[in-house]
Amino acid sequence: MGTMQRYSLRTFALELIAVVLALLFLVPFYFVLANSFKSFGDLLADTAGLPKSLSFDNYSRVWDIIQFPKVFLNSLLITVFSNAGLVVISGMAAYRIVRAPSRFNRLLFGCFVAAMVIPFQSIMIPLVKVASNVGLMGSIPGLVICYFGFGVSLNLFLYHGFIKAIPREIEESAVVDGCTAYGVFWRIVFPLLKPMTVTIVLLNSLWIWNDFLLPLLMLNNPNIRTIPLATYSFFGQYTKQWDLALAALVLGVMPIVVFFLAMQRHIIEGITAGSVKG
Repeated sequence: MGTMQRYSLRTFALELIAVVLALLFLVPFYFVLANSFKSFGDLLADTAGLPKSLSFDNYSRVWDIIQFPKVFLNSLLITVFSNAGLVVISGMAAYRIVRAPSRFNRLLFGCFVAAMVIPFQSIMIPLVKVASNVGLMGSIPGLVICYFGFGVSLNLFLYHGFIKAIPREIEESAVVDGCTAYGVFWRIVFPLLKPMTVTIVLLNSLWIWNDFLLPLLMLNNPNIRTIPLATYSFFGQYTKQWDLALAALVLGVMPIVVFFLAMQRHIIEGITAGSVKG
């Protein structure tokens, strides 16, 4: 009885700590959401308080000022095409490295892993020079190609570990039935990678959708700016329009939050299915 009581008290204490930590992490989201409904004067007068009324004036102004449908479409195109390319390139490369473990492939995999520790800030200037020389500056395809280069290392590393757990016998049976190497990958291996693919797409989407520095360097055309770049326009050298900026932040974050909540269910289902595989 005493053991059960001590266990219950310990569990209650841990749950209480977890709830307190969760509330602390939610405090910034409260400030952003609550202040996005306030006027600039009310925001400065009472930052922590609730808005006096749910006025959507900030949101309507932001919608028109930053041309939200256009910047939303730009961010969506960049995220979708970057994800598609990263999944294809990383998945096929990881499969080849795992199934053909030569010395060159092991060295190549080591180079990809080593590339993950290189900070982006150290290669910003060379990146801009190279992108300018090959005509990638100021275009969405150029930015997508850069995301291929920066994202393939982590994605390949994740795929590599998952593919190693797939039995070779499944692929050998497909080869006996007359399936080509590409057919084995796309018809047999790639469907089995669904749990990892969903995880990779989610991680890439969170990174690419909210990325600010790389689009700032690459997209010098205001007509193709992303949501983070459009939000940055409210922060000038002498004035900062916090009321509009916070409303823009909410508009920009909501699509990726909805996407995360929708994809989370598939991640849990995929992990559950993978845990009993084979």
